[in-house]
Parts: sequence; C-alpha cells; structure tokens
Amino acid sequence: MKILYGTGNPAKLDAMARRLSVLGVELYGLKDMEGKAIEIVEDGKTPLENARKKALGYYDAFRIPVFSCDFGLYFDGVSERDQPGVHVRTIEGKYLTDEEMLLHYSMLAKKYGGLTARYHNAICLVLDKEHVYEAMDESVASKPFLITDVPHERRKKGFPIDSLSVDITTGKYFYDLEEEKLDEMAVEDGFQEFFRKYLVF
Repeated sequence: MKILYGTGNPAKLDAMARRLSVLGVELYGLKDMEGKAIEIVEDGKTPLENARKKALGYYDAFRIPVFSCDFGLYFDGVSERDQPGVHVRTIEGKYLTDEEMLLHYSMLAKKYGGLTARYHNAICLVLDKEHVYEAMDESVASKPFLITDVPHERRKKGFPIDSLSVDITTGKYFYDLEEEKLDEMAVEDGFQEFFRKYLVF
C-alpha cells in the first residue's frame, strides 16, 4: 500500500520508510507530489493537534491516504521557559537552522548539567473523510534519553538533536548505535503497531 507521509524532511521520511517496509507500506513524501507546495501553519498547542491539522490539510489537497506526525520535546527538571514542548525549532519566535538548534540545546544541556529528555509523539492517519485515526499515548512516545552539551562529530540534516543525544542504557551517542537501533530511536515500535491496527494487517 502506498501512503503519503506529510513531511518535507527527507531524514524523517527515510527513517519511517525503513520501519514500515516490513508491513509492505510504501511511503512517499511531499516533495514527490506534483503541483504547488501546501503550507500548513502548525499552531496547535499539542503534538496531536498539529499532526491532525497537517494530515487533514494534506488529505484535502491531494485526496489520497496520508498521515502526519508531530512531536513535543520535554525535559525533566527544567524551568517552564526552557521547556520546548511543540516549539522544538522555534525559540522565542525564531525558526532555527540545524546548527542553531545544535548550539541552543547544547547550551541548555550545559546550563543544567545534562538533560533527561523524552519525545511525546503523535500521529494522525487519514484514509478518507470517514476513516481518520490518531494516537498520542505511551505506545508512540519515545523512551527517555540524555542530551549532552558535547555534540557528536556526525551530523544528519533534519535531525540536529540526535548529535547531542545519548542512549541511557548503553551510554552511547545515538550515532554510535547500530543503524537498526538508531531507526528504533527515531521511529518507535508503536508506530508499526498503529499501522498494523488501522491498515488491517
């Protein structure tokens, strides 16, 4: 089955495509769609509100099965001012580049002596107007991980925070993990189960 993943981020598309390939799902992204680009303002207060808004917007534009994801980044024991939530890339109204994000979060980790982090993920799948499915619970949330102030030398466009991310269990940077394990960190097992459930595998 072919499904549009409502993202223009090639790194996110590749990671999700690898994780869903075992289900026989073939993904294509917004850059594969012909015609004008569709701009959707992500002004929801939660990851699920943003995921729903994007999925419904792309379905209205293209009239094909589509899903969108969104996430919020949350840290243990930080002030509300330093809690990114759904504004991971937008700090004080400014949209950050990958390098600016790397600098911002490394400085934040230095300020707090390291950070324990977790992604609260959300997904919305639109098969048609009568079949809309969504989730934002523990099944699609990330496991806790650490953010350090010393970045790994490796960079991957679209995933700048991964250069600062450390697996709690092994103490290894994400980029020192095997690719399969890294994909698991990028796309939780719950996403596979979500598609198994709603695509009737």
